[in-house]
Amino acid sequence: MSDDDPLLLRNQLCFPLYACSRQVIRGYTPLLEKLDLTYTQYVVLMVLWEEGSVNVKTLGERLFLDSGTLSPLLKGMEKKGFIVRERSEEDSRVVIVSVTDKGNGLRSDAEKIHSDMASCLPLDKEEAATLYRLLYKILGRSL
Repeated sequence: MSDDDPLLLRNQLCFPLYACSRQVIRGYTPLLEKLDLTYTQYVVLMVLWEEGSVNVKTLGERLFLDSGTLSPLLKGMEKKGFIVRERSEEDSRVVIVSVTDKGNGLRSDAEKIHSDMASCLPLDKEEAATLYRLLYKILGRSL
């Protein structure tokens, strides 16, 4: 095999992206367990802390999640009392997701998670900003 063989693992950009994603989420896991959240539930709450309420379609678009993943996730979060789901009064086909007082109560505890995780990544502020821009470029979204 030659060094430029496209099927060598070391020549795959997707692999270090995948491995880094798993490593970062693994770092979040023990911090989020204290809040009774998974990483995906945490990012849902981040959108809701920002927006207050959002329809399911928009939430899926923001988080790159399809409805097959999002629906059971939201059901579990509603069962825990972190969110409520209600049909829109204007269009009953649209489901609006809102954060509850209990869900908002997690925000102050979650603020520490950001700094804890930032200190775990071996990047300075400029490197982190560059990586952030590049990842969103890959996702096809401008900042």
